[in-house]
Amino acid sequence: MGFMGITDCSIAAHNYKCEEAAKAAIKHALRALRKRHLLEEGAHAAALTALSRPFVAQGLEWKEKVERLEVELQQCYKAQSRLAEQLGTEVSESRSLKGSIQEKDLAIENLERTLTETRDECSRLTTELEKKTKAVELLLSENVEIKGQLEEMTLKAKRAEAENKILIDRWMLQKMQDAERLNEANALYEDMMERLKAKGLESLARQQVDGVVRRCEEGAEHFSQSTFPSTCGNRIHAHEGGCSAILFEYNSGKLLTGGQDRTVKLWDTNTGSLSRTLHGCLGSILDLAITHDNRSIIAASSSNNLYAWDTNSGRIHHTLTGHCEKVCAVDVSKTSNRHVVSAAYDRTIKVWDLQKGYCTNTIIFHSNCNALCFSMDGHTICSGHVDGNLRLWDIQTGKLIHEVAAHSLSVTSISMSGNGNMLLTSGRDNLHNLFDIRTLEVCSTLRAPGSRAASNWSRSCISPGDNYVAAGSVDGTVYVWSISKADVVGTLKEHTSSVLCCSWSSFGKPLCSADKTGVICTWM
Repeated sequence: MGFMGITDCSIAAHNYKCEEAAKAAIKHALRALRKRHLLEEGAHAAALTALSRPFVAQGLEWKEKVERLEVELQQCYKAQSRLAEQLGTEVSESRSLKGSIQEKDLAIENLERTLTETRDECSRLTTELEKKTKAVELLLSENVEIKGQLEEMTLKAKRAEAENKILIDRWMLQKMQDAERLNEANALYEDMMERLKAKGLESLARQQVDGVVRRCEEGAEHFSQSTFPSTCGNRIHAHEGGCSAILFEYNSGKLLTGGQDRTVKLWDTNTGSLSRTLHGCLGSILDLAITHDNRSIIAASSSNNLYAWDTNSGRIHHTLTGHCEKVCAVDVSKTSNRHVVSAAYDRTIKVWDLQKGYCTNTIIFHSNCNALCFSMDGHTICSGHVDGNLRLWDIQTGKLIHEVAAHSLSVTSISMSGNGNMLLTSGRDNLHNLFDIRTLEVCSTLRAPGSRAASNWSRSCISPGDNYVAAGSVDGTVYVWSISKADVVGTLKEHTSSVLCCSWSSFGKPLCSADKTGVICTWM
């Protein structure tokens, strides 16, 4: 930049010198012309005087000379004019060059200022770079130390994991031994219970107030035949937000209910009074099951988990986790207190060991399951799905045994008859089908003009004597069908909102129903 400035100044000085030289030359030429003109006038003064004399020859010669001189004078004037024009052009160019020089001088000053600022910024950045470099070196040294510590911790973690695995293996072995001992105790207990039930069968049959007791010729067997209820005994506001699951205890008049308020409640159906409330569930309760010894209550929840309460203490003794979506159905084996099956909206059916509290098998299928139940022998799972099909699964292998189209729309409920020969399915097509469990053929189809399922989990039920079917409707009516007649024999009207589920006591009465507002009606 400095070299360009010096070059521009030299050009300007040269142009100025040329301009001065041109002005001096023009002035010298003018002075020469004037001097020449004066000399010629003085030289020719005598000639002019002589011309005035009457000499014809000299007059012509001098006239020509005068004309020639006038032409030269005109040429001099023209040359003067050209030089003047050239001088004006040179002056204007000099002025423009002077303005350009001033602009370039300003640009040079700006560039020098920018250069100074850039040098300052470069110095500052160099200082910061040195600081950052020192910081990076410090971080690298710390990183090396941390890597060393991490390797040490990793080795310790691996050793701890190996020790933990050994401890878990020992613990599992101990648990298996405990489970075997517990299984032996349960087998002894179940044997004792079966003997007690056999002894109390006659007295239990005689206590059936509404049943018809018949005696065989040998006088050894008894059975009860239920009649369908007709009047509302109690109307209980059980849950806030709705009640979607109800279930009777085995050989008891106590009713279990689960609702949107995340509680399970036990009721005395004779008086309509609340006996106990079980807390601890983190979601709405969608289905309930109970072991046949009435010691454990299992609830399917919208929180993706199952909760198992001990009925004696009222505390949760297992939280079964593993489903990824809400659990909508649950059932307990009718031959064992330890096998539980559940279905959720993650397209899985899981089999659980209730004593150990973990999943033993998972069945995956493309259609979500809305309802399920165990067969009487406990070896088969019956499931009803959103695609309307009924499927039977082997509990040990998880393989599909049979599949049949049960309904044109989603299956909402599945119930096993007391003798284990019939399977009741209900669907969103507002039909209730009775299947022969041995052949999977439809024995009977129950329908009513006003009967409409209220939800995908509208639960129907079969009476203990396998004589009647009860199901709720969206209009608040409970319909009762006779299985033998395949026709409606009663309509129970007390609810003011959609009825979601029904359950029949093993004594034959009462029949209970629950609706979307959380009201439960007991029918006698």
